[in-house]
Amino acid sequence: MNLRLIVIGTLSLVISFGASLGVMGWLWPRQDPNKPVFAPPPPLPPVTRASTVVVPVGIALSAIRDTIDRAAPRNFGGKADNPLPQLIQNADFGWTVNRGALSANGGQNALTIAAPLNGTVKLTGSLAQSAGNAVGGLVNNLIGSNAAAKQLAGNFNIKSLDANADLRGTAAITARPQLTTNWRVEPNLAAQVNMADTNLTSAGLKINVAPQVKPLIDKLVNDQVATMQQRVRANPIIEQNARREWAKMCRSIPLAATAGLPRLWVEMRPVKLSAMQPKIDGANLQLILAMDAETRVTPAETKPECPFPARLDIVPSLDAGRVSIGVPIEMPFTEVNRLIDAQIKGKTFPDDGKSAVAITVKSATVEPAGADRLLISLLVKAQEQKSFFGLGGDATVHVVGRPVLDQANQVLRLTDIQLAVDSQAAFGLLGAAAHAALPYMERALAEQATIDLKPFAANARERIAAAIAPYRKSEDGVTIDAAIKELRLAGIAFDAQTLRIIGEADGTVNVTVAQLPGL
Repeated sequence: MNLRLIVIGTLSLVISFGASLGVMGWLWPRQDPNKPVFAPPPPLPPVTRASTVVVPVGIALSAIRDTIDRAAPRNFGGKADNPLPQLIQNADFGWTVNRGALSANGGQNALTIAAPLNGTVKLTGSLAQSAGNAVGGLVNNLIGSNAAAKQLAGNFNIKSLDANADLRGTAAITARPQLTTNWRVEPNLAAQVNMADTNLTSAGLKINVAPQVKPLIDKLVNDQVATMQQRVRANPIIEQNARREWAKMCRSIPLAATAGLPRLWVEMRPVKLSAMQPKIDGANLQLILAMDAETRVTPAETKPECPFPARLDIVPSLDAGRVSIGVPIEMPFTEVNRLIDAQIKGKTFPDDGKSAVAITVKSATVEPAGADRLLISLLVKAQEQKSFFGLGGDATVHVVGRPVLDQANQVLRLTDIQLAVDSQAAFGLLGAAAHAALPYMERALAEQATIDLKPFAANARERIAAAIAPYRKSEDGVTIDAAIKELRLAGIAFDAQTLRIIGEADGTVNVTVAQLPGL
């Protein structure tokens, strides 16, 4: 028999056999009697996550100084009592004071606002007429000098007195502010006035009038401090700002839609506000406020109810400048299938070309296998590599694995992977050769059966960052800087339809106040 005819006949037989297998597979698709059956997992319970925003508010001492400077009077004056009623008749004792520029200094949780005082005093009147000895004795008692008394007695011919002098001193207000639970500030103001000696000299008299003027300036300054203290106590600025930010937080924030997934919303529901007592250093008064909220992802916009708390919690310490938003994000298994199919589709086991049969993954799907495992169903093609006929065939192989979240690498891994019972029977025609390749596939799946969640996490981080972008502003002397730095994946859960991933977005926030409204 001609060798050429034998080769042609053999090839025709192989082609006919392969074509027949293909037609049979198309007409009578293979049922999968080897797929294991598992009890469905329980439905996912509703879940919310705790979120916290800790905001340091730095108020520049210069802003506080400028606000007080606008509110405090610059000029004041009045009349004082006759410093020497025994000697001076019809006295008119007047004084005026001008306040200089304010300075602000801080330290040890106290703020001191100080200003120089400059002014004048003027005393007019007439000298009393009396016996020399009596006047001398009286003057001696008043000014303690017989010589001065004799000089005064020798000047009784001076009928009028007209003298003036400059006033010099300082006024300082010290504040040790404390927050109260009713959203107000107790400023704890204390004033101190210091006056240098001020001497009037006329008709041989040298009179220190500072003791007469200082109590009057003390009273005026203390009156101003009392008014300012009452205004600060009654000022609702902290509550107003807290209510405004509370209302901003109480809402549903739209997340940008991901291809193939419905649009989602992050519901933010603030539940608590707390604060530390103010701290004062050389440059700033710093308030640290914290807002705790419950967050969840919903398929539609919600209208959460968030009653404003009646009391502000005062706490000893807070981790300043931190934003932590916990978000449960849910993916349908159709999306999970897309991710894992892209991960392992086209993989060949073993891939060294030395095995008698190579198994190539054509597609992969994932579904729950009870409460804590996932079932991966792989449509594979097994192909002889060292056979003249090169027989091959498709089969569905089922493997079961436990999902574990690799937080460091942001991937979902399947561990404890095992072939499901009777999966090996799916290869039938290829027999032992295909079965020998299955352990390679099982080991490779243990390494490669992962779902890379980094793009997903990056997308979620960007969406949450975009959601908080409206909080950033720089206007009216207030600068707010808020940013999401990273999104960590903290946990997983699933039911029959949905895989839930818990994300925790971390970021920073800082508020700087360079200008305050008036008192």
